[in-house]
Amino acid sequence: MKSRYSMIITIILCAFTAAFSTAGYSQTQDQVLVLDDLINTAIEHNPQLKSMRSAFMADSSKISQEGALPDPVLSLGLMNLPVNSFVFDQEPMTGKQIAINQQFPFPGKLGLKEDISSEDAVISRSNYQEYRNQLIRDVTTEYYNLFVIDKSIDITQKNQALLKEYTEIAQSRYRVGKGLQQDVLKAQVELSKMIDKFIRLKQERQVKQARINTLLNQPVDTPLGKPAEPGYNEFRQDLDSLQTLAKINRPLLAGWESMRKQSRLRVDLARKDYWPNIGVFVAYTQRDMLQNGSPGHDFLSGGISLNLPVYSGSKQSKKVEESIYNENKIDDRYQQVLNQLYFELEDRYSSLIKNSELVDLFRTGIIPQATQSLESAFTGYQTDKVDFLTLVNNQLTLFNYQLDYYRVLGAYHNDLAGLDFLTGAQLTAKIEE
Repeated sequence: MKSRYSMIITIILCAFTAAFSTAGYSQTQDQVLVLDDLINTAIEHNPQLKSMRSAFMADSSKISQEGALPDPVLSLGLMNLPVNSFVFDQEPMTGKQIAINQQFPFPGKLGLKEDISSEDAVISRSNYQEYRNQLIRDVTTEYYNLFVIDKSIDITQKNQALLKEYTEIAQSRYRVGKGLQQDVLKAQVELSKMIDKFIRLKQERQVKQARINTLLNQPVDTPLGKPAEPGYNEFRQDLDSLQTLAKINRPLLAGWESMRKQSRLRVDLARKDYWPNIGVFVAYTQRDMLQNGSPGHDFLSGGISLNLPVYSGSKQSKKVEESIYNENKIDDRYQQVLNQLYFELEDRYSSLIKNSELVDLFRTGIIPQATQSLESAFTGYQTDKVDFLTLVNNQLTLFNYQLDYYRVLGAYHNDLAGLDFLTGAQLTAKIEE
């Protein structure tokens, strides 16, 4: 019996462990953080995206409602019941009636309403896709920001260790009379500044980690691993092709196109309101045999009703006028959105080209040259041809260039993520190694 209970407890604990392990995305800082895993987790768990998905499904469910006829009206009534006796066999016109009434909108109205509702669903879907792309961009941006911080922490730690060695060398040389006290003080000051920078970077990493966890809808203190160093290839698309991609793929523009189409449909529907709706009714009246022996024949009644648009000058005409103004408003706002999109594309494209050139410059020129300068300074210092301050300055120069390189590399990939979002196309996958 005890072994049975132990087995049950073990199964329960395993179930809880599995549930909690799949509920979020948690790692140790020694693990490699994979961007695709973060994106998939965000898409699955982000509450705003889930809310917008539900809104799209709700709007899709409204389409058939708008195209359906109004519910028929069933009525039950008493006809010509005498109030002196309240009996059904006294008067020949007394009877019990059942009637049904059905309204039929003028032909074309329901179809237009259904088309307008269909465009609402398209707009909701576009909004969902737009936010989904925005979420991917935000996760990607924060991922590369975290990458830059982690590389900065690594570089700072390495330089901190080197400055400790430099400090020990300066102290040793000073003790034997070959160095200066100011060399020791300079090394100690730069080491303290490096420690300060390291502390600030660790705090900044916690902020970026919390931001990513917020996007993933998990506790802000959930640990995340280190992002892998991204590949780099030259971006080869021009601005015109990006504008073309945006017009084809951007969900935001698709939503505005649907709003423009919807506004035209509303104008057509407003013009249909000049035409009357049709009401059809059928009634059946049952009569009892009268007290005098006369048979009570049943009645069948029917008819058609029309609403008369006699106030069209102040109602239907104004509705058409309102719809046309709204159509013009949406057309103008669409053009404004398109102009803003082209501006943002050009701005992001210019930033990407600039950062691309800087990445090449750092990789092929600045960092190799700074590395050679440091190696030369270190050799010269060992042979007393270069002073200690020159050595430290060369080390700090290389340190700052390394930080700048990774900052520019991260900015380059953030620009790619921005172009992915602005165009609605997966440009990043085309240039990654």
